[in-house]
Amino acid sequence: MKNIIVLGATGSIGDSVLSVIKQNKNKLNLLGITFNSNISKAKDIINEFKLKNVYSDSNESYESLMRTFENNYDLNILRDKSELEELLNKDDVDIIVSAISGFAGLESTLMAAKTGKTILLANKESIVVAGDVVLPLAKEHSTDIIPIDSEHNAIFQCLNSDKNTDDVSKIIITASGGPFLNKKITQLSKVTKKEALNHPNWEMGAKITIDSASLVNKCLELIEAKYLFDLDEKFFELVVHPQSIIHSIVTFIDGSSICQMSNPDMRVPISHALSGDSNRLSLNFTELDFSTLKLTFQDFPKDRNGIVDIAREICKEGGSSGTIFNAANEIAVQSFLSDKITFDKIYDVIYRTFDAIPVSKNIDIESVYEIDIETRMEAKKVVKSIS
Repeated sequence: MKNIIVLGATGSIGDSVLSVIKQNKNKLNLLGITFNSNISKAKDIINEFKLKNVYSDSNESYESLMRTFENNYDLNILRDKSELEELLNKDDVDIIVSAISGFAGLESTLMAAKTGKTILLANKESIVVAGDVVLPLAKEHSTDIIPIDSEHNAIFQCLNSDKNTDDVSKIIITASGGPFLNKKITQLSKVTKKEALNHPNWEMGAKITIDSASLVNKCLELIEAKYLFDLDEKFFELVVHPQSIIHSIVTFIDGSSICQMSNPDMRVPISHALSGDSNRLSLNFTELDFSTLKLTFQDFPKDRNGIVDIAREICKEGGSSGTIFNAANEIAVQSFLSDKITFDKIYDVIYRTFDAIPVSKNIDIESVYEIDIETRMEAKKVVKSIS
């Protein structure tokens, strides 16, 4: 039995993780969760799984839990970060799922990296903004990181069992193209939030759905892949694949190409990652119908090359460049969702902010937070200037 802590259990990734656990109750046990403000959903999870541990850094959420479960003496309601850190380090914890979206997930990912446990990583931003810190920290503490983004988990599955990349010639990361497939940036000035949030293949949270619509998500994934697989950016190619059936393709130096295929369902990579070195977990899934399956591919749109160039520069430069890129994008997305800018201006905010903030080569975790704050202030100035 593997005991699991889910960081950010009330989000879309959390939903998928809990679904896999429910289908494999004889092998997986939900030991604890963290959440922020979705109190009603957290209470449902606590009751359904008869949870022993729950943490929220929201005073309102904490107080609501204390009132609701005041007579539940089996539930450990945590409030302080030191208590969360103690929970993550308990001997009976086997797997920590990092599922908090955006920069907000960095702190708990850093906590998890020090535990020596296995991290299932969905929070790509932790690697984008602080890969130079997170990965050495995980290595120092013998913490394994298994990606559960569909693309990175696909690469993980395609590589040899020892995850050796010496034989790799090229890795293709696929992009669905999102709701604005084949549309140029100049055609996106009047799209609505409803249109941008209507992804054709995936059901995700608002932030990642907008990132998918803008294709910035592929840039974040490129940076993350560079760090996770310790390969130069030149090994990675971005290709649009509208069906979202093939999630990544690894080509080896002998000409063989191996891909991972499945219908778009986050439970598939999560199930693989939760199985670890054991046999694969059972999952209720929709089978691919190979008799009718049609797969198409096309070049990444040329008018998005600017953001891809930035991502490749970040892969080469490291340091604070990823922090700047991510912060600029998060402010741009927030600004679009709050009706401060049009969709097409997301790119302008990223370009202008990235150019305005100098890159520092040497970073530590304190400087990451400082640069993030500085970048967000600059990005907000850019938003104000173009709105």
